[in-house]
Amino acid sequence: MDTPARGDSFKKFRPRFSIAKAAGFLKIRAVQSTRATLIRLTRLTDTSLIVHWFTADHGLVKTVAKGARQPKSPFAGRLDLFFSGEINYQRAKRGELHGLREVSIDQWREGLRRNYTSTLLAAYFCQLLDAAVEPEHPEPELHDLLVRALNHIDTTDPSLRALRHFERELVRLLGVSHSQREANTSLHELLGALPSSRDDLIERLSPNADLG
Repeated sequence: MDTPARGDSFKKFRPRFSIAKAAGFLKIRAVQSTRATLIRLTRLTDTSLIVHWFTADHGLVKTVAKGARQPKSPFAGRLDLFFSGEINYQRAKRGELHGLREVSIDQWREGLRRNYTSTLLAAYFCQLLDAAVEPEHPEPELHDLLVRALNHIDTTDPSLRALRHFERELVRLLGVSHSQREANTSLHELLGALPSSRDDLIERLSPNADLG
């Protein structure tokens, strides 16, 4: 029986995945899906926004929502502070600004807009996390802390107790808590400064805020 030439054997071999299919596979893998809470919005152009998310799977993530400021945008009504839901985004080839693909919001937290103090306290929580966490570093426990804190003040009046509880939990999870000092002192040492809104919040939430 004749033995096929070496070259003929190579011609008959067919790889299971073509280069084109492999490229498509990598592209699909580059799309990330995760639970996320919107913590900051920044204007990029007249029509687009930079949307900062704290995500369950990838930590702090920044995405570009192209055309989000246009009336007929698919993102219309879906991008506002403290909203939570599922997002899909396409990872950037380079840099940290990824392309936002889809948003499905299931928590609007309208209660956080019922008064200025509620909004200010929710923003303070988000600012602390934004300053304390490295971008795109998974922090599921911190994500859970933020969600629980926002849900609490969404349905309950803002309070000093809520503010201080969040700070204590944050330093504990960051590994910088000390039994002999207040959590805000540890945060100040870690971050170099606390958000300026804290002083306003302490004044607004103090027991004597409504007196006089």
